[in-house]
Amino acid sequence: MLESNVAQRVIDHALSLGADFAEIFIERNLTSSVNTLSDKVKTVNSGIDFGIGLRLFFDNKVLYGYTNNLDEEELKRIVSQLAAKDRRDPTSTNQSFNFLKFDDIHPVSMPLEKDFCVPQKVEYLLAANSAAHLQANNISQTMGFCIQRQQNIQIFNSLGLQTKDSRNYTRAGLTVVVSAKGEQATGSWNDGGLVGWELNQSIDAKATGMEAARQAIVNLSAKPCPSGNMPVVIGNGFGGVIFHEACGHLLETTAVAKKASVFHDQMDKMIANEVVNAVDDGCMANEWGSLNIDDEGMPTQRTQLIKDGKLNSFLVDKMGAQQTGFARTGSGRRQSYKYAPASRMRNTFIEPGKNSLDEMIGSIKKGIYASHMGGGSVQPGTGEFNFSVTEGYYIENGKIQYPIKAATLISTGPKVLKQISMVGTDFKLACGMCGSVSGSIPTTVGQPAIKVDDILVGGNA
Repeated sequence: MLESNVAQRVIDHALSLGADFAEIFIERNLTSSVNTLSDKVKTVNSGIDFGIGLRLFFDNKVLYGYTNNLDEEELKRIVSQLAAKDRRDPTSTNQSFNFLKFDDIHPVSMPLEKDFCVPQKVEYLLAANSAAHLQANNISQTMGFCIQRQQNIQIFNSLGLQTKDSRNYTRAGLTVVVSAKGEQATGSWNDGGLVGWELNQSIDAKATGMEAARQAIVNLSAKPCPSGNMPVVIGNGFGGVIFHEACGHLLETTAVAKKASVFHDQMDKMIANEVVNAVDDGCMANEWGSLNIDDEGMPTQRTQLIKDGKLNSFLVDKMGAQQTGFARTGSGRRQSYKYAPASRMRNTFIEPGKNSLDEMIGSIKKGIYASHMGGGSVQPGTGEFNFSVTEGYYIENGKIQYPIKAATLISTGPKVLKQISMVGTDFKLACGMCGSVSGSIPTTVGQPAIKVDDILVGGNA
């Protein structure tokens, strides 16, 4: 996409203006999406985006700009504009490029550039719709989606790095709406990965439609949720969104370097119950949040965040390493060339424990089983959160009694970590999108079922 001799001269120019470090990130993004409404195709879209991001370091100051123009003089002009207020005598010397070759641990057989596969995607979504309608006669509508993206990148920097990668993301799912007696309820299911359309070989349209319909039907019959402090079992898979949002972001050097995280000075200290082990892993083959290299060109890795309740590592990008002294973890990520990279999560999860789901539910006199979690809000820095429960059940005397609705879990990340007393064996991952200072990126959340001994439940019973 960008010739190496052009990149060399642009970086030389940046260093001549006194930058300590210079980086060029080139991206070509190919996208396709198919959306259905019930048994009809609603939209079919595709697009191409191309751009170049230029990043300079002056001490601990980051300067960033971007363009869609490959012209060498235009790239140098942007560099000069970025450095205008910080310009000084040269402090660094550019190193000759050394191409980084890495093993591709995320093989793809049906990339978007090979075939958009629109008819097959439509067939999948309409089959999921049909399967959902077979579950109930009061389904008012369904909404299906299939998105696919191929991101080709190049990276050059003043430390001599030259590398490239191709990333393929595919995700598909269905939302079902049921209606009865003037009330509505929804259910949804989706799956995806760092794969091409060969994803359709591991997902089942019938299962997707049936699961989305099952959730909607359960929620329609749900009763108001009781409120107050009580024990809660949080289900596997997307239940891990609470750890991701309320704890994971506090372990990124984006927050740690500014001391905007309650964990910034807690390394090697107990921040959770000893049954808690948490990981951020970018190496899991073809998982939604995985990478071969991060957006700074560093090979990704598995990072043990919490070990037996003790804080073991932060998530560290290049600037974070410079500011905190912690080693980089291959966690520098960005939405696109329009964003400077920052320390971000990849596949983040609580590892399996030794307890069964039945044991957890059986240990509760009065409480909640939050089998499926939804979105919520988090206060940066403290980890204070409230998350909605999209499917939940009331527990009494160790048994599930009835489904509940309008339940919210309210607490803080640091408090929840210490209240986890049981960790299950039913480990599962789920896809999501994470927004932060460097944009919206694909991330995976996950966990087995966990028991939180005490958490505030908001309800309207």
